[in-house]
Amino acid sequence: MLGGVCGGVARTTGIDVTFVRIGFVLLTLGSGIGILVYALAWLFVPLEDEPTNIFSRALSDRRGIRLVIAIIPAFVLVQVVAASLSIAYVGTFTWPVFVAAGAAILIKRNASAAESAWIDGELVPMLSIGTTRHSRWRLLGRILGGAFLAAAGLFILVSGHGIGTALRPVGGAVLFIAAIVIVFGPWWLSLLRDLMAERQARARAEERAQMAAHVHDSVLQTLALIQRSAEDPTQVVRLARAQERELRSWLFEGRLPGSIAEHATTLSEGIEVLQQQVEADHGVTVEVVVVGDCDLSDALRALLEATREATVNAAKWSGAAEVSLYAEVECDAVSLFVRDRGRGFDPGAVPDDRQGIAHSICDRMHHFGGSAVIRSAPGSGTEVELSMPRRELVR
Repeated sequence: MLGGVCGGVARTTGIDVTFVRIGFVLLTLGSGIGILVYALAWLFVPLEDEPTNIFSRALSDRRGIRLVIAIIPAFVLVQVVAASLSIAYVGTFTWPVFVAAGAAILIKRNASAAESAWIDGELVPMLSIGTTRHSRWRLLGRILGGAFLAAAGLFILVSGHGIGTALRPVGGAVLFIAAIVIVFGPWWLSLLRDLMAERQARARAEERAQMAAHVHDSVLQTLALIQRSAEDPTQVVRLARAQERELRSWLFEGRLPGSIAEHATTLSEGIEVLQQQVEADHGVTVEVVVVGDCDLSDALRALLEATREATVNAAKWSGAAEVSLYAEVECDAVSLFVRDRGRGFDPGAVPDDRQGIAHSICDRMHHFGGSAVIRSAPGSGTEVELSMPRRELVR
């Protein structure tokens, strides 16, 4: 269920997916091999409808390979400690877990855009503790459980032996741990610093992209409307005041401009807000048809914002008095179509300084694993097809 591997195996072999999952669980409980096989299958089996697998992309990921190599000293450390304490089953169980951990690093760093969005948005929150109101009780439970296991381990270690005899292998293991830390510690520290710098750079780039998209959807759109309404001072004043309110809300209240209203909790409500905004600001009719409904997630809000940008573009540039918006909610995806019968354009001839399609539509969709297709030609109108997946990815 984590990566869709069992679903892919079941689809290929014709075996019921429940039996495949039970098999992986039994392999994991017996020797840990199930974890390794699952991780390697996730690494080598390509995602459905994708031509390449994650491993082929990981071969050029030097930093990811360095991270995998950094696991080797930790693996050796565990093996030595297990041998010194005569805990053979720990050594047998941990090697597939460490290899699977290395595969997990490569998977996380080299997954496709759609799968990365799903891992960050669905898998990581599912596996993490989170910050709910029950997190304190969970933390307390972990502490008590760890204390109990530590006490049980010490009891088993010294039972039947003298204290000195029992602690002698522990002392050797501690010295070996110290040697590992001295040799590999600086390298691990440099890797940690590189990862932190990479994460900070990615966060800054994403923040700049989001800010650029919101500024384009609000300030730049309003300036374009003011230019078109230069002969109507009343309209210009109204637009300027509305934009001032949006910017003040953004700066002092954190409400992003150009986004769907916060009170919209379902797709149909969000589309209704979108329709009202575009009709009020641009004076065109937006005909809406919605088939099905669902609650809004972050991905679907991004879908609505991309739809709003496509609708605004149609209202501004198509010359048509009416824009059609069709939405369909399916079990695995939400699709939205924005159509107009206006003058159309050549998508390949759009100047580089016109970033509405690239950032406000395509980048928003791709960030959450969705897709955007724009069909247009001069004199033939324009159709924008947006699709956002809802359910987990399958192989």
